[in-house]
Amino acid sequence: MIEDADIDRPEILAEVTRAFEAYERALVGNDIEGLNALFWDDARALRYGPRELLYSHVAIAEFRRARGPLDQRRSLANTRITSFGSDLATAHTEFVPLGGAQAGRIGRQSQIWIRTPAGWRIASAHVSFVEAPPPA
Repeated sequence: MIEDADIDRPEILAEVTRAFEAYERALVGNDIEGLNALFWDDARALRYGPRELLYSHVAIAEFRRARGPLDQRRSLANTRITSFGSDLATAHTEFVPLGGAQAGRIGRQSQIWIRTPAGWRIASAHVSFVEAPPPA
């Protein structure tokens, strides 16, 4: 059972935040190998995307390489990172694409991060979109 004192320990939050920020830099910079390195290198890793269901690190990496670079510029909002103990964390954010095919939509991204011998890695990710509300 997790104790309240083990939730959001500052040193763990700082580590996961750095990993989340590294992922964001790799995403916006189209660093495909950097993105792949931040996913758990395991057959149990998964990523649900707007049009894809990817099961395993191999499938995630192959998808990114085959898709190639995209315009991933975006602005983030309502980012929430929560750690549970020293080896598990979640990261959730909303984003607005600033270019590309998804411009004008609101994106949602959820990640489960785990501490591995190689460092913090994404074990599970989900990305989806909703239509942006009309301007007031």
